[in-house]
Amino acid sequence: MQPSKGIYALKGGCQCGRVRYELGRPPHEIYVCHCRECQKQSASAFGISVMVLSAHVRLLAGRLESWTRPTDSGKSLTCFFCPACGSRVWHGDKDLDDEISIKGGSLDEPVDLIDAIHIWTSRRLNGVIVPSGARQYAEEPD
Repeated sequence: MQPSKGIYALKGGCQCGRVRYELGRPPHEIYVCHCRECQKQSASAFGISVMVLSAHVRLLAGRLESWTRPTDSGKSLTCFFCPACGSRVWHGDKDLDDEISIKGGSLDEPVDLIDAIHIWTSRRLNGVIVPSGARQYAEEPD
């Protein structure tokens, strides 16, 4: 998939710049996840997952390493990262899964969280405020 002139393209990459990718279509959902694993992964209060179809993601430069971990919902998750700087780039295997979650901080342009869905709010850190009216789930939605 190669975006051509006039077609949507959003780019991103790792912190050191060795890994670069682009999205050929806009994301269909954005999650703000308050689970403990996302707090650890982001070294912050929550993780941002930008949901896209795998077919719309193209690796432009570099290579990714992966590891798999259990999730709070009892499933497993394959996490892809830059082997040079360790930055998490996306979750899910784009060669095997129909959909992956791009890590929000890896995008060149920050994502708009106005319509984001907040999940695992039961593990939200004290002091983190979920906007009134935001869709939210105490755990992971079905």
